Amino acid sequence: MPLVYLNGEFKALKDASISVLDRGFTFGDGVYEVVPVFNKTIFRFEEHIQRLERSLAAIYMDNPLSKNEWLSIFTKLIESIDHTEQSIYLQITRGITARDHDISLAEEPTVFVMSRPIEKNSYSEGIKAITHEDIRWQYCNVKAITLLPSVLLRHRAKLQGANEAILIRDGVVTEGAASNIFICVDGQVITPIKDNRVLPGITRDLILEIMVDNNIKCVESSIDSGLLNNADEIWLTSSTWEIAPVIELDDKKIGTGKPGPVWQKINRLYQDFKRNYCN
Repeated sequence: MPLVYLNGEFKALKDASISVLDRGFTFGDGVYEVVPVFNKTIFRFEEHIQRLERSLAAIYMDNPLSKNEWLSIFTKLIESIDHTEQSIYLQITRGITARDHDISLAEEPTVFVMSRPIEKNSYSEGIKAITHEDIRWQYCNVKAITLLPSVLLRHRAKLQGANEAILIRDGVVTEGAASNIFICVDGQVITPIKDNRVLPGITRDLILEIMVDNNIKCVESSIDSGLLNNADEIWLTSSTWEIAPVIELDDKKIGTGKPGPVWQKINRLYQDFKRNYCN
């Protein structure tokens, strides 16, 4: 039977519960991570734990567990599921207190971890996206559990027959509602710089590493809405989507309306890296 981890115990999901006074419930006071598992191998474990540490530090929390403890939890949850491709979700909240804004009242964090099969998708055939004003908060580099704006943005994309919303703030592209973005213009690959408006995506950073290793130039720079609309290729990246080519934006065809040649090359290199990493 698949297990979940909650505050030091492994148990069935139906038996896992938290207090209604948990600050994750009353304030959305917490952070999370999503870690892919391929061929039952945790993908980029170190990088995900480092990002978790940064998110926790940004909300004035310490990591409640060591790297070895996280690894042990992940391993047990992975082995409780037959599927070789999984997605680990972990969430840390500040814990149970009276409903008061004062974070010093919290003593013990709530730690929850589960793993689920990754559903196969057809994103390699291309997806549709819309553009939308970035309505999120000012600290998007923190992987916070307060995701209502992203939920609404994804829903607005769905209402328009699209998979994702590409966000624009003050005329500049930031990222997707739950993804990072790359564009290709005249053979040059561009991705926004990492600042407080952009989540430092693990897949995003890996794509940059792969391009450097293969002498493919990528510029980290601002992308204005005009450049986005004239891109030859657009890709969205995330741990579970991997690299999804956008073939239609705001009902307008991107390039030929099919995944482009630069995406095909980068995706092939990424898949080769993943196979070598997970063998």
